[in-house]
Amino acid sequence: MCYTEFSTKYQIIIMSDQVKHECGIVLIRLLKPLDYYKQKYGTWRYGLNKLYLLMEKQHNRGQDGAGVVSLKIDQPSGKKYLFRERSNLNNPIQDVFARIFKHFEYDDDHNHAKFCDSEWAKENLPFAGELYLGHLRYGTFGKDSLDYVHPVMRENNWRSRNLVLAGNFNLTNTDEIYDALVDLGQHPKDFSDTVSILENVGHFLDEENQLLFRQFKNEGFMNREISSFIERELDVRKILERSSKRWDGGYVIGGIFGHGDAFVARDPNGIRPASYYYDDEIVVVASERPVIQTALNVRLSDVKELKPGHALIIKKDGRISEELVNVPQERKSCSFERIYFSRGSDKDIYMERKELGRLLAPKVLEMVDYNLKDTVFSFIPNTAETAFYGMIEGVRSYLVNWRLEQVRAMGNNVDTKKLEEILTLEPRVEKIAIKDVKMRTFITADNSRDEMVAHVYDVTYGIVKNNVDTLIIIDDSIVRGTTLKKSILKILDRLHPKKIIVVSSAPQIRYPDCYGIDMAKMGDFCAFTAAIELLKERGNEALIDEVYQKCKSQRNLPKEEMVNYVKDIYRPFTDDQISAKIAQMLKPKDIDADVDIVFQTVDNLHVACPKDNGDWYFTGNYPTPGGTKVVNTAFINYIEGRNERAYLQSV
Repeated sequence: MCYTEFSTKYQIIIMSDQVKHECGIVLIRLLKPLDYYKQKYGTWRYGLNKLYLLMEKQHNRGQDGAGVVSLKIDQPSGKKYLFRERSNLNNPIQDVFARIFKHFEYDDDHNHAKFCDSEWAKENLPFAGELYLGHLRYGTFGKDSLDYVHPVMRENNWRSRNLVLAGNFNLTNTDEIYDALVDLGQHPKDFSDTVSILENVGHFLDEENQLLFRQFKNEGFMNREISSFIERELDVRKILERSSKRWDGGYVIGGIFGHGDAFVARDPNGIRPASYYYDDEIVVVASERPVIQTALNVRLSDVKELKPGHALIIKKDGRISEELVNVPQERKSCSFERIYFSRGSDKDIYMERKELGRLLAPKVLEMVDYNLKDTVFSFIPNTAETAFYGMIEGVRSYLVNWRLEQVRAMGNNVDTKKLEEILTLEPRVEKIAIKDVKMRTFITADNSRDEMVAHVYDVTYGIVKNNVDTLIIIDDSIVRGTTLKKSILKILDRLHPKKIIVVSSAPQIRYPDCYGIDMAKMGDFCAFTAAIELLKERGNEALIDEVYQKCKSQRNLPKEEMVNYVKDIYRPFTDDQISAKIAQMLKPKDIDADVDIVFQTVDNLHVACPKDNGDWYFTGNYPTPGGTKVVNTAFINYIEGRNERAYLQSV
C-alpha cells in the first residue's frame, strides 16, 4: 500500500498506508477434562497456551486492544465461573496474558503440588477453564477506552442468561437495530453496533430462556431442576437466527453463554473470514486458517471454512454442529483482505498474491517497451514481496518465448556471442529500499517529521544507472498516496532513475468500506480525488453537483431502494486516464524522475481471486443495501465538507 508515517514521542516508522481494518477472534473449547491435557501434554494450561499462540499468530489483525474471557463449565454455586482480562496498552496481547499468568504466580511458587493438580486449579484459579474467547482489536472510534475492547459481557445470575461476545464486524444499520431495541422497551447504554448486537442477541437469549422456563414450569418441575433443563435444551440456532435477521454488514461473531454453550456465526455473504478445526480433544475457531494449522500442527485439509450464513455451535455437552442461521446470499468475501490484510502464509492467499503479480507483468513490460536491460525491479513494502515474485515469474515467462523467437530468427547462422546474450538475459531484480526500523527521533513537529521519515528507508546506491534505468516498484495497493508523494518517491529519486513506475497489485480504490476496514471517507482516496480533478479540468463540474443532488434526494429512502450514483463520477474516464492523473498528482515537484502508476484491473483481480468476489472498494458493487447507503452518505459528506465517517464504526 502507499506509505504513511506513524510517530510517537520516541520513534518514527514508515509503513504501508496504515488502513486499520477488521479484527481477529479465537474461540477454543476443550472437549476433555483438564486432567486429560495434564496427562497428555504435561499441563492443564494446554488451552490457555494455545489461545496465546493463536492470538499472537493473528496480531496483524489488531494492535489497539486485546481481550480474553474464560469459562469454567459446571463450576459449583458460589464459585466464580467467568473471568475476563482486557488491555488497550502497547503490546496488548502480551499485557493480557501477563495479567492472566500473574494470577498463577503465588500458587506456582508456594503451592506447586496443588497448582499442578488440574482439579484444584479449576476450582481455585482464574482462567483454568474449558472455554476461551479471545479478541484482537483494530478500532478508531473510542479507541482510548478499555470499555470498547472485546469481549463484551451481559451478566445475569442465571448462568444460561449470561452472554459474552467478541467479533470482527461492522454493521451499516446500527440505527435500525437501536430503534428496534428501543421499541422493545430497552434502554441501550450506548449507540454502537457492539452494544446493539450484544443487547439484540441478549434479548432473544432472554426470550428463549423464558419460553423454556414456562414450558418446564407447566410440566411441574421445580426451579432448580428447570435451570439445568434450560441449559440442555437452549436452542442456540434459533437465538442467532432471530437476532441476526436485521443485521446488514460483514461479521464473524463469537459468543459464549454462561452455562457452556458457544458459537461463532458468519454473515450471509461471507464478507469476513472464519475457519475452524475440531477433533475429540479440542474445537478451535479463528479468523485465519494458517494460524490453526500452525498452532495445532494439522493439515490444510483438516481446517474447514465456516460457511456464509452459518454458525458453528458447540453445546455444553460437547456436541458440535454447523447450522444455517441466515439464508446465504451471493458469496462476496472480501478480496481486499486477500490482497493485503490476511496472513500470506495461507496456501491459497500466497498463490493468489503471486498470481496478482504475474498478471501485471504484460502491462509492465509494455510500459518499459520490453527493455529489460535498462529496467530494475523491486518492491516496497515487505507485504508486497509475494506479488513481486509473481510479477518476476510473469516477466520470465515472457523471456522464454522471446528467447525461442530470437533463436529461431538466427536460423543456421548462429552468432555465439549474441546467443549467449539471448540466453543470459534476465530481469534485473534488486533490493532497492531497506527499512531502518531502529531509527528513532524526538522530533514531532510536522515540518521536521517529514524530513526524518524521508530517511527511514535506506536505498541501495550504485545499482541504478543514472538517468538511464527505469525503476519498477510493486506495492500491494495505493489508497491515499500521501506519503508516496511526501517520502517514498523522493527516497527512490535519490537513485537518479530515468523513470519510476509504481505498480499496485490491487485495482484503484474508489469507494468506501463499511464492513470493518477503516476506509470510509471519499476524500481519502487518490483515485476519487483524481476523478474530481479531471472533471474540473474538463469543465464538467456540473456532474459533481448532479451526483450530489441525486444522493441527497434518496437520503430518506429505505436503503434497499438506494442507487450508487457515485459511480457516475468515474464513468467519463478510462482506468488509464485516472491512473495518469494520480501519477501527476502524486509526483513531488522536487524530483527529477518521471513517474507512472499502474493499477491491477478488476478483471484480473477476479482471475487471481476467483472465490472472493467482494470487490466493492473497486467497483462500488456492495453486497448489502447498507453499503449503497454508506457510499451516498460518504459523497454527501465530502461535498459538504464534513470530515466524518458515513456510518457508525464498530467499537
